[in-house]
Parts: sequence; structure tokens; C-alpha cells
Amino acid sequence: SEVADVIGHLGKLVTKSELSGFMNLFREPEFLNEYVLLYGQPFESDLAYSAIYGKAEKTLYVIDNYIGVKTLALLKNSKEAVKITLFSDNVGKGLHSSEFNDFCKQYPDCKIELKQTGKKYHDRYIVVDYGTEQEKIFHCGPSSKDGGMRIGSIVEIREREAYHTLVDELIKMPGLQLT
Repeated sequence: SEVADVIGHLGKLVTKSELSGFMNLFREPEFLNEYVLLYGQPFESDLAYSAIYGKAEKTLYVIDNYIGVKTLALLKNSKEAVKITLFSDNVGKGLHSSEFNDFCKQYPDCKIELKQTGKKYHDRYIVVDYGTEQEKIFHCGPSSKDGGMRIGSIVEIREREAYHTLVDELIKMPGLQLT
């Protein structure tokens, strides 16, 4: 019956209380740059993305094929001197040129360059201060525009050098034209 199917599926779900021990691990000093994003907590997700974006002093690269207005809203609070590049193929046409142009007019100090990813990327990444001693690279489960809609995580990548070839290729990509 349908009720039995629903009950069977409920047994497979992870609850917030079951995640608490796992989540406590992320409070340890070695995990200060790692975040668990929980279902139904989009504000907490926004805070996590904003905290990461706020770490950038020179450059901020966001690699995310599913961008939208919320992506821009989270980026607008980055430090003024930071050069932001958003790498995306804008899958699903989540961001339109009129929205981007309105954003640029309203926030002229927040300069965002748009570049393509070349249809090679599935996962999302944030690269903070690329090529400096302060460089950090994060692997992001959910897109910033969708954080808190499902359980996901953001984890700092310890072996950054393994990603340098990929980032170098992205930097050379052509600009992204929005519709």
C-alpha cells in the first residue's frame, strides 16, 4: 500500500538529531572552514557562503553552473577591492542579462566578471585568493542559490595544488553572455 511505501522511505531518512554528532565534528579547529548545510535552513547556508566570500582579500572565483540573483546577492558583500570572477555556463538560464545589469548599476563597487566553464564542471567550487599564501579552495555540494533546500556540505580542499591546472584553464575561458 502507499502508506507502507511512505513508512518504508521514512526509515531511510536522516534526521537532524542523527546528524548532531557528525555536525559537532565541524566545530573542531581543523574543520573551521567546513560547513554542513541542513535542509530547511537557507539562512544558515547564506551565512556560510557569505563567510567564505568574506575571506577573500584579492580574488574570489566562484565556479557554479547554476547561478541566479541570489548568487549576486551573496557576492555583493565581498570586500570592495576583491576581483570577483563567476565561472558558469548558466544552466537553466537562472541569471538573465537584465538582472545582472541592474545589479551592476545598483552595486557599482562590486565588480563581477562572468566567464564560461566550457561545459566541463558538475561540482561547485569557491577559490579564495588564488595563487597567494592565503589561497583556499572549497568544494561545495549545493549551489549558493539553493543552499538549505537539501542537506549538503562545503569542505575546504587541503591539496590545493591538484586544482591549479583546472583553475588556470578556467581563467583563460571566454566571457559568458547572458540572455
